[in-house]
Amino acid sequence: MSSSYRIRLADALSPSPVHAVLVWAEEIDPPTASKTPPDLLVEMLDQATHQLDAMLPEERKRAVRQMLRHGRYRPSGRGKPASEFLLRAAIDGQFPHISAPVDVNNAISLASGYPGSIFDASRSGKELLVRRGAAGESYVFNASGQTIDLTDLLLVCRRVDGEWVPCGNPVKDSQETKIQAETRRVLAVLYIPSGEPPEQVESWAERFESLLATHCGAKTSGWTVAWADRREDAEADGG
Repeated sequence: MSSSYRIRLADALSPSPVHAVLVWAEEIDPPTASKTPPDLLVEMLDQATHQLDAMLPEERKRAVRQMLRHGRYRPSGRGKPASEFLLRAAIDGQFPHISAPVDVNNAISLASGYPGSIFDASRSGKELLVRRGAAGESYVFNASGQTIDLTDLLLVCRRVDGEWVPCGNPVKDSQETKIQAETRRVLAVLYIPSGEPPEQVESWAERFESLLATHCGAKTSGWTVAWADRREDAEADGG
């Protein structure tokens, strides 16, 4: 049920730069390599080829980068938001097709211009916390063992033995919680700058949930939002 899935903002993250959208889907089809990408992704890839200027408005690009800019962290170069990397891959004709849940996450990110994370919910757990990375924190983000420095970066954390351990961020997610062949429950986060209007935030939450449900064959799905201004969470259950 929706009440068992939660995302919250750390008290230290005030004022918060982000509306954190949490989307989940359960009893999904086995996430094998994608043969047919979602229609939204096909549409976005075509647009990247023919309507580049409309893909990521400069105002949204600046807002997302500002959301990440803090302390030592600078959202440029290899530290750019994942949404910018996806756009470049689309333009270059090298967009990754990994599995249905990851394709949905990437399609929403490419269409919205907001970075997203997606996890195996059996590895991440149902409750997540958003905070900044502490000095010296890092994690492995790919099968080759490469690491990312998390100092001052906006993070999503899972609870492990009573501690909040980083598992994702708007640039690269932890290898430990990525989608696997045996994954049947997924949990996704869409990072939306705090200045964006609530109706737009909820619209993308609904679209993300709908696409996860239909493209991944989910039996149940839903979403909730941790609002930057700490208003009461909006949420929806898809059944």
